[in-house]
Amino acid sequence: MSGAAAALLAACTNNTTSPIGTDGKPLPRVYRITPQLAEVIPFRLLDSVNSLRSAKGSAPLNFDAALNAASLTHSRDMSVQNRPWHFGSDGSSPLLRAQRVNYTGRLLGELISETFQTELETLAAWMAQPDTRDVLLDPRATSIGFAWFQESNGKIWWTVMLGA
Repeated sequence: MSGAAAALLAACTNNTTSPIGTDGKPLPRVYRITPQLAEVIPFRLLDSVNSLRSAKGSAPLNFDAALNAASLTHSRDMSVQNRPWHFGSDGSSPLLRAQRVNYTGRLLGELISETFQTELETLAAWMAQPDTRDVLLDPRATSIGFAWFQESNGKIWWTVMLGA
């Protein structure tokens, strides 16, 4: 192969590799949520959840403004606490947060995540665990709240709440 052909071929290959962490695994890539992407993410998640629910014979969900608000509050609060857990910095439970935003339905569950992954990767992780999958596919559910908070370093705090 001539030198010019080899150089041209080398230019066509993708030499980008992910940096490797001390554990030998690729470091997470930052999923930057732009304002344009922020408009699409909720509906992409809702469509995906409803497709999964349909495959299991469960009715589709609709967004609930109160549950969206409670989810956003908790996503921001987890960032402040710097830990993914179901209790707020004021000791609030998912049920209390739903009540605070005047959600009048029955809260069935809350899913949370601290990650650099996309909403669909996070959904896949939730579906891989029986307890979180059961919340998403609960046939009693009729409404969903969904929100996130992204820190400047790219870390995303996801929250989903389901109700009936």
